[in-house]
Amino acid sequence: MHLHKLPRSPPSSSGNAFFLVGHHVSKWESGSNGSDLNARIFDNRFFRKNQRGLKKCLGASITCSSGGVRDGSSLPSIEQLSDARVIYSVAPSMGHNQESHPESHFRVPSIVNALEDMKLTPKFRGSEVLELQDFEPASVEDIASVHARAYVSGLEKAMDQALEKGLIFVEGSGPTYATATTFQESIVAAGAGLALVDSVVAASKIKRDPPTGFALIRPPGHHAVPQGPMGFCIFGNVAIAARYAQRAHGLKRVFIIDFDVHHGNGTNDAFYDDPDVFFLSFHQDGSYPGTGKFDEVGTGDGEGTTLNLPLPGGSGDTAIRTVFDEVIVPCAQRFKPDIILVSAGYDGHVLDPLANLQYTTGTYYMLASSIKQLAKDLCGGRCVFFLEGGYNLKSLSYSVADTFRALLGDRSLASEFDNPNILYEEPTKKVKQAIQRIKHVHSL
Repeated sequence: MHLHKLPRSPPSSSGNAFFLVGHHVSKWESGSNGSDLNARIFDNRFFRKNQRGLKKCLGASITCSSGGVRDGSSLPSIEQLSDARVIYSVAPSMGHNQESHPESHFRVPSIVNALEDMKLTPKFRGSEVLELQDFEPASVEDIASVHARAYVSGLEKAMDQALEKGLIFVEGSGPTYATATTFQESIVAAGAGLALVDSVVAASKIKRDPPTGFALIRPPGHHAVPQGPMGFCIFGNVAIAARYAQRAHGLKRVFIIDFDVHHGNGTNDAFYDDPDVFFLSFHQDGSYPGTGKFDEVGTGDGEGTTLNLPLPGGSGDTAIRTVFDEVIVPCAQRFKPDIILVSAGYDGHVLDPLANLQYTTGTYYMLASSIKQLAKDLCGGRCVFFLEGGYNLKSLSYSVADTFRALLGDRSLASEFDNPNILYEEPTKKVKQAIQRIKHVHSL
């Protein structure tokens, strides 16, 4: 999920040691990456959304939140859960933005606009598609289940400095920025994911084929290490959800699939010694942050429950179909998960500017459809996707929309967007060698 190859940020004993004051926030002037955006993305609905929860924590002490199981009053009704095939939540973090930064506040609104244009929202699909409203922000206890308390408190304290001086930057983490609203909007984003876990788990108790969840949220999370932020990421949304699923719902065994083009080093590190969380990442070899090697398999009791598959540049649809059938499926079958969580990064798309893979919109349709079926076969259909990377706004939006189609059981419309003429031959021999090597390492 990152362009520059930079070293990892070392652990810090003090949360606010991470932050440096930067220049004042400037107004974003134009939508980039080939997307025809307009003022719709600033529609008031993005600011009204979850206003209650955000107001409750804005400017408040870190102690305003509490841990434990969340308030079930915000859950959809039994009838809604019974009818839905997809449940999604939206947390666009409109105040978390830096001029000319690829991880911009245009990302989530561009997806929502595409879903509306393609008639994939509740307005057009009725009870099949359900958007969660008024979900609670994540509590500090939720965040601290993954991240050091010193980091969490340090970030909150740094918000006053950001309000006064402008942007703050994270030392040693690559160009990870924060604004005066980053802390509050990040806990709302994490909370959007936890609310989906609650809803999907509740639905799985009343129907054999529960809806799949999709958290349309930012900032992304899979690079954020336990000690701090990294690589555009503030809090580890998927990791926080995994711990929450274990703690609040007794779902002991969590299987995490990360298909972002960059290695999810933060999620990797959070569960590296944990035998009850299986982290599986396939990513472009040699990309940021330089981690995720074949031999990174976990340690101690967690040895064998981390699988990293670096793929050669140029890998595309054919490679990923093989990876799913020969690596993901046997791993998941052997692990026997209680829930599947997905770090859904769309920066492997051939049009994305930050990497060099050849995924297409059709690749993401295939992945979503296959993961949904895997969850149905192994863990009662319990599955939640979390948005990670994806920086070409058109390919991001179309690919997420086709993901929704897959989760709804609709046919793919990828052929209306994908251009096969820009693809080139995949490095089939190198892909085969990589797959055979990881199968040997993990005895698949």
